[in-house]
Amino acid sequence: MTTLCDLALKILGTPDAAEKAALSRIAARKWRETPSMEIGEAEPADRPSRPEKPELISPTEMPRRRGQSEEARATLLHAVLHIELNAIDLAWDMVARFTDAGFPRRFYDDWVQVGDEEGKHFKLLADRIGEFGFAYGDFPAHDGLWEAAYSTRHDVVARLAVVPMVLEARGLDVTPGMIKRFAKIGDNASADILKIILEEEIGHVATGNRWFHFCCEKSGIDPKKHWQEMVRKNFKGLLKPPFNEDARGQADFPSDYYIPLSETYR
Repeated sequence: MTTLCDLALKILGTPDAAEKAALSRIAARKWRETPSMEIGEAEPADRPSRPEKPELISPTEMPRRRGQSEEARATLLHAVLHIELNAIDLAWDMVARFTDAGFPRRFYDDWVQVGDEEGKHFKLLADRIGEFGFAYGDFPAHDGLWEAAYSTRHDVVARLAVVPMVLEARGLDVTPGMIKRFAKIGDNASADILKIILEEEIGHVATGNRWFHFCCEKSGIDPKKHWQEMVRKNFKGLLKPPFNEDARGQADFPSDYYIPLSETYR
């Protein structure tokens, strides 16, 4: 019988981006419709399968995304699209990689939902840049998200601390500015997609936050102190303000966790 880990490995092993996103949504539906499905066991590869494009370059080499042309807008949305593809793999890697960590079934329910919503986000963005005449892979991207996943592949607590609670939380900070930028030039279709993503990403940060606290409570560790230690150990540099404290607050992520690690604190 197919297990949840079987579904996760199929997604992680699929190189085509659109197919990966579609499989993510299909797998989530199968999980919800099959309460008897077992979680199973897996040994995911260190890196998921990906298409030949986009070209992966250093974040410092990424082109400036300015202007109001369709290409400029597509370039900006493509950067988010690439993050969403990473997020699909990150959700299913979380499902498959840490099956020996003693999590209850609701942990898997949560990350399956994240994977489902990331697949939805990818499709919305891919369709939108398609309306501009572009496709995923037409612009370069960087590999920062998966580098963080790779460095925390042996430690679920570090993974939870860095990926959802630092990198995905960063999305809560920058997305409102993108929404305003698109709305200002009258591109309400793009702005509306980003609004959907922002709202659901609050839930994803909350999911990471919740399971990080679960791990700390289980081990009798102070969560704020341990989170800060994990970030200092596994994340390069300081956290960048300004912070969307309202959205972070909705994710139950108080400012006294991250402000001491930020540039404004130094």
